[in-house]
Amino acid sequence: MTMPGRTILLIDDDATLLDLLGEHLEASGYGVVRAEDGPAGLDTAATISPDLVVLDVMMPGMAGWQVCERLRSRSQIPIILLTAKGEEVDKLRGFRLGIDDFVTKPFSFAELTARIGAVLARGASRPVGRTLSSGDLRLDFGDRRVTLAGGVVDLTPTEYRLLEALARHPHRTVPTEALLEEVWGSAYAGELEHVKHYIWTLRKKVEVDPGDPRHILTERGFGYRFE
Repeated sequence: MTMPGRTILLIDDDATLLDLLGEHLEASGYGVVRAEDGPAGLDTAATISPDLVVLDVMMPGMAGWQVCERLRSRSQIPIILLTAKGEEVDKLRGFRLGIDDFVTKPFSFAELTARIGAVLARGASRPVGRTLSSGDLRLDFGDRRVTLAGGVVDLTPTEYRLLEALARHPHRTVPTEALLEEVWGSAYAGELEHVKHYIWTLRKKVEVDPGDPRHILTERGFGYRFE
């Protein structure tokens, strides 16, 4: 899946990778802007407002983690992290920062392109207008707006899509596999940990007490439901 016409910002200190990956994405119909370090990437992001950022974690000077934090402090732009490490602790750190996907090097350009398309598609869909309230939590599906006790909740596109997938079926347990397919798409088949991590980040944002959730409940061994 690709979404031609969208602009992708690539931030990586590997000039060869920037050129080759950029050429592949351009051949897939994307506009591509390249930055060879964190500060340049931040300046470019502020100037052009790209549709998605592909960000390398291991860069000299300003690491990808710092770039991600600064990007997140400004906006909810979709971010895909590239890293040579596959440890669970790095994934948790990335999800905690609000990234939209995590790709471990080495990777195929086709796989990354598919994931870029999937992330952009999650942020682009606009459902029919309807609102839903549960205690102090309110969802406006038409405006993609979530408020808690009257304050706006900042959600990444992926977090919003997951909450929406649950909230559109209130009181019904949705299997983890079904959530993975609906929110992430077929390119993520079998990666059930994605759902678990994002349920955790959602609870931190929409629950008064994430350790004792009232809205997003777990049905162990099966899935999750929205109350």
